[in-house]
Amino acid sequence: MNRLLATAVSTAAAALLVTGGAASAFAAAPTDDATNKLCSSLTELKADNAKLRTLDPATATKDQIKSAHNAVQDDWKTVAESTAQFNAAQKDAVKNAANAVKKTYDSLPGDTTGAEALTKLTPDLQKLDSAVASAQSGLKCG
Repeated sequence: MNRLLATAVSTAAAALLVTGGAASAFAAAPTDDATNKLCSSLTELKADNAKLRTLDPATATKDQIKSAHNAVQDDWKTVAESTAQFNAAQKDAVKNAANAVKKTYDSLPGDTTGAEALTKLTPDLQKLDSAVASAQSGLKCG
């Protein structure tokens, strides 16, 4: 009797593991067009954020920083307008980080050098990168 019970429990546990594995495999990638577009938009935001973060402080001009900053803000607008399901906390984190980058950039004095601008922007850019990565993970973007 114990042997029969042990076999039944083992079989049930194996079935649950297989079922759970199958469900997680299906959840591994976005399944609708809106989510795919959001994932693409987040990837673009992350890439443009990386371009801004990796500008060389010794040689970056204010125009290069402005152009890269504008690309990040444009990407954020695209993300914000997405119709895909988006965890509210993740969306707020990306929104707050993008707004922090904008606020820091907008508060730079007119005579700020490229190096000074990048130094001031770096903490906000890092937060934006983390927020986007978290959102991509939550959406199971590829």
